[in-house]
Amino acid sequence: MSVDVGGVNVSRETFYDLQKFEDLVRKWTPKINLISPASIPELWDRHIVDSAQIYRYSPESYEKWVDIGSGGGFPGIVMAIIAKAQQPDASFILIESDQRKATFLRTAARELGLRVTVLAERIENSDSQEADVVSARALSTLSTLLPLIERHINPNGKAILHKGKKAGEEIADAHKNWRFDLEEFSSLTDLGGQILIVKGISRVG
Repeated sequence: MSVDVGGVNVSRETFYDLQKFEDLVRKWTPKINLISPASIPELWDRHIVDSAQIYRYSPESYEKWVDIGSGGGFPGIVMAIIAKAQQPDASFILIESDQRKATFLRTAARELGLRVTVLAERIENSDSQEADVVSARALSTLSTLLPLIERHINPNGKAILHKGKKAGEEIADAHKNWRFDLEEFSSLTDLGGQILIVKGISRVG
């Protein structure tokens, strides 16, 4: 029997792992502020379901997924939980410079049995990862993200990005200095929010 989470059909086991992760976030947030305390009552929909929805745009097959600025594990840990059943051989690299959050991410990965490596360093200083997929959620503007994505993505890879209501402005600004192929989808959880699929990134000039 499967369960729908953010438009993704997951097994009961995966659903329970997502619930376990929710419990971990609730437990750790008072100590290290993984998410805004005000959003704790809405944690499942606002963070877990919001993260899960981007898995619909992942490639049919991939080997390496890099999540930049992973914070409290959204979407990186959520992606790794879903992939445990759907892409069991895939590896996940989570890049998070905050040492306390990196410790949480490692704990969550260990307790949930995930194929996750956490790099506690700045995204721009990390070794290039040549990833098939790069994700980022609520991290920065598209113009700021593109050089970070370019550093860690392989030439045929895709970036899957959560964006808010100003996505159009960010896209227009990014086109001043970057070329890229773009697909836009409406967020299931954020009215006016967008999911951007970005490929073929290169600098102008």
